[in-house]
Amino acid sequence: MTARTASTTRTADTARVARVAARLRDGMAQGVLSFPLTSFGRDGELDLPGYRDYLAAQLATRPGALFPACGTGEFFSLDEDEYRQVVAAAVAEADGALPVVAGVGYGWAQAARFARIAEEAGADAALVMPHYLVKAPQDGLVAQLRHLAARTRLPLIAYQRGQVTYGRDALAEIAAVPGVIGLKDGHGDLDRLQRLTLAAPDGFLFFNGAATAEVQARAYATVGVPAYSSAVHAFAPEIADAFYAALRARDDDRVETLLRDFYVPLVELRDRVPGYAVSLVKAAARLRGRPVGPVRAPLTDPEPQDLARLDKLLATGLDLVGAAA
Repeated sequence: MTARTASTTRTADTARVARVAARLRDGMAQGVLSFPLTSFGRDGELDLPGYRDYLAAQLATRPGALFPACGTGEFFSLDEDEYRQVVAAAVAEADGALPVVAGVGYGWAQAARFARIAEEAGADAALVMPHYLVKAPQDGLVAQLRHLAARTRLPLIAYQRGQVTYGRDALAEIAAVPGVIGLKDGHGDLDRLQRLTLAAPDGFLFFNGAATAEVQARAYATVGVPAYSSAVHAFAPEIADAFYAALRARDDDRVETLLRDFYVPLVELRDRVPGYAVSLVKAAARLRGRPVGPVRAPLTDPEPQDLARLDKLLATGLDLVGAAA
């Protein structure tokens, strides 16, 4: 073994991987998965005190797990120092009460570097965001995940979205990689997803990671994927939790009321402008007085007319669940 290999190879501990997977499984059964926003000041710089205040409010609602510095948290706009602070703050605020899964990604070297930082900051696991720019064959996707798994002790959750799509054979291969514990799906192709769930070994975790996941939550559950991330939880946990409770209770009338009067109109507004999947979430949090600040370019904050629509929609959603604005 060369000195370079010795310094970069860090395999996950089997017992630790099993513990983290079990905690995530329990968390998935407890509540929605929280993907917190990252707070910035008016100057665009990281606002760590505001972020910690925001995290405390999120954690008070008892989500199933915390996923800092992921898509909703604008991972793609953070430098390494900011990333370290964001993950460390999430770990400190969570204080062991629930799993903390940090986003990692970009490419071969960068993903391993971010995973090392997340590990040093105390994260429990990592969500592997889609790689940058290029399309790749199945063998390449598997090779990249193997490479990352060999360079971190963190359990890994693969994220298929954008240019990353795993076939059945590739899924079976990554599920056999020590340290890889699950797959988050952001495509919404339920035929393909059903094939993947059938190809996976027992205990492999699956997450619904579609944008505004509640809209497809019932459909995902039919293929064995009931757990989902909730962007709405980032600004209105009362609405997200009410929907989750209705879904678990199979209260179809309440589920459909929330879908019809809140979630579907939110999706229609979200689809108006590229990037609104994050920008609207952050704007809604600001409307509720949360210290999250603006988005960073190339994202843009909502236009005035869209902000007005969002404000009315938020009031409708909160009224539906009997919560104060």
